[in-house]
Amino acid sequence: MAKLVIRRRFLPEHFTHESAGGVVLAVAALAALVASNSALGGWYQALVHLHAEVVFGDRALVLSKSLLHWVNDLWMAVFFFQVGLEIKREFLEGELSGPGQLLLPATAALGGMAMPALWYTMINWGDAAALRGWAIPAATDIAFALGVVALLGSRVPPSLKVFLTAVAIIDDLGAIVVIALFYTSSLSWPMLGGAFVACGVLWGLHRLRVCRVDVYALVGLVLWFFVLQSGVHATLAGVLTALAIPMRTASGGKVLEQVEHDLRPWVAFAILPVFAFVNAGVALQGVTWQTLLSPVPLGIGLGLVLGKTLGVFGASLLLIRMGWVPQPTGTTTLQLFGIGVLCGMGFTMSLFIGGLAFGGLDPLYTLELKLGVLCGSLTAGVLGSVLLGYRPRK
Repeated sequence: MAKLVIRRRFLPEHFTHESAGGVVLAVAALAALVASNSALGGWYQALVHLHAEVVFGDRALVLSKSLLHWVNDLWMAVFFFQVGLEIKREFLEGELSGPGQLLLPATAALGGMAMPALWYTMINWGDAAALRGWAIPAATDIAFALGVVALLGSRVPPSLKVFLTAVAIIDDLGAIVVIALFYTSSLSWPMLGGAFVACGVLWGLHRLRVCRVDVYALVGLVLWFFVLQSGVHATLAGVLTALAIPMRTASGGKVLEQVEHDLRPWVAFAILPVFAFVNAGVALQGVTWQTLLSPVPLGIGLGLVLGKTLGVFGASLLLIRMGWVPQPTGTTTLQLFGIGVLCGMGFTMSLFIGGLAFGGLDPLYTLELKLGVLCGSLTAGVLGSVLLGYRPRK
């Protein structure tokens, strides 16, 4: 049977950035909540909806967006670029490079996406607008989840940290596929053609083993523009650009890993906190238990807490009991269950997908989206922490 191998060089740096970033992310989300429910509420809303323009030539081309949309369309493209780098490295040379290493976290991640979507769909069946958010609870926020694990220290075995990271990475890949397939508006074929040309240029740079990252960034920016105008969500340009970055130079120098190393702190301490601040603000005036128990927030909350747990833990336990894979080294069934619960922290990607699903609809859906994501993620974080921190007396 194949074993999940722990690469010691991988854990410390990756784990430190993601865990510390989780704390900053939480502070940014809390600041947004405080601002939205205080005398600063008007200032916060004005800031989030502040418009900025980028003008080319004699106004031949104008991109005009609110701060919220600039962050979600352009700022988050950098986050997706980092996710693409991480996915490529892990599948080619990292923790997911072998079939044996891939089986357990991949199955857990797929279960952890299917079950929450099923819970949400059952609860919101019959409401066509609400059903657009079926993928909201299917995501895991790696920064928050690893942040909680970091606070628990030695109570969580290293093998579980690797397992959680692998599940979250595959989960991100699944979210990218979902966004590309299900959250694409009407297509502009000329702009889509321009995007294909830009992708061809990136492929040519890769084949020529060009290692100038600034060249890839420039072509990636052109690709971002074409994807933005095509109707496909613009953040996917970040992933496509990342996949073109070569792993190594001709002399064996590490290109992709160095870019990922340099970019990770910017994502952890700038990109995601800014996203959290402009997206997590929700005014709680008038919110009642009836609001929290309405189908959309209830479907998101139960999807994150129950759906993720049943999907990740259930799929993992099934493979282990059938003898197809070994249980992660040095772990108990309770700890594996706790990791399954912790995967229900879906904050960043859940809010992002929810923004795509409910954009342009009644603002009530956006309110319910944020309530469901915040309550579900918080509940999953607290329950997962308790389960992972429990040490029975010998």
